Amino acid sequence: MKKLKEEEAQKIIEQLWFRHTDNTIIAVLQDYMTKDVLMVGHMNKEAVFRTLTSGYVHFWSLSRKKLWLKGETSGHYQLVKDFKIDCDGDAMVFLVESVGPVCHTGNRTCFYRSSTDLIK
Repeated sequence: MKKLKEEEAQKIIEQLWFRHTDNTIIAVLQDYMTKDVLMVGHMNKEAVFRTLTSGYVHFWSLSRKKLWLKGETSGHYQLVKDFKIDCDGDAMVFLVESVGPVCHTGNRTCFYRSSTDLIK
């Protein structure tokens, strides 16, 4: 995806409903090639704006109450290839190319625990 111009990003933001905790939307990261779900986070308006205009995924941390660039400490950035908005406008899916593992545990995805692992 090409980086959006500020005006284009604002048009997208105007179509979103920031109704979740801290006036956020749900943001799902999905691998661009494999379509695996990598992680779920929250984005406020600034996080969406920075993501769309920079091409790198930003989130709003509910616990720390601050904006963060995914990969800023680990170097495991998420490059946006495309995005979709759900029918209610309160969630987005970002198709990304990962630079390294997504999960803080070192796993490629945060969804590495299967149902069989959980009931052992």
